[in-house]
Amino acid sequence: MARVKPKRHNIRVDMTAMTDVSFLLLTFFILTAQFAKPDVETIKTPSSISEKLLPDASLMTILSTTDGRFYFTPVENASERMALLDKMGQKYGMTFTDKEKVAFANVQSIGVPMNQMKGFLDLSDEDRKAYKSKTGIPMDSTNRQLIDWVQQSLAVNPDYKLAIKGDVETKYPKVKSLFEGLRDIDFLKFWLITSQEVSPNN
Repeated sequence: MARVKPKRHNIRVDMTAMTDVSFLLLTFFILTAQFAKPDVETIKTPSSISEKLLPDASLMTILSTTDGRFYFTPVENASERMALLDKMGQKYGMTFTDKEKVAFANVQSIGVPMNQMKGFLDLSDEDRKAYKSKTGIPMDSTNRQLIDWVQQSLAVNPDYKLAIKGDVETKYPKVKSLFEGLRDIDFLKFWLITSQEVSPNN
């Protein structure tokens, strides 16, 4: 008597659970990702083959434009930003209202001298974002407000780190004055932001 062959059934894999997990992961990464804010000025950085990454937290940034204007971006912590504004106000004999402190906590970058700070903070959010400074923060042998921003930031939190993003066409004397100012306050370790260049060994 011949053996009865069992019927073969097609194997069916239920992909519903895997699809749900995929969408959950995608949603998680989209919601938790931090998108880089565009710079207030277009900066073309010099290239390098360095693969070191900037620290994620407690990072303040200095931008240097082609014509040597400086912008300062404080650490993104609202309460520490307000404390920084208070310290700069004490140094320059200025007081700021609560409204101005809230505006400062939300500002992207600072690019005005201290004597123009109150007017800058009184602008609307849209006008502040669109504002292009004609002078930047003073940084020369007679007026070192940029160094004061760094020094007072460190007074708020000495663990702050600094990155400098300079345009490839920035004149050396301007950058030199910044480096000398940082040396004078004994702040000797900072990052230089560059664009990635392919290593010749690859």
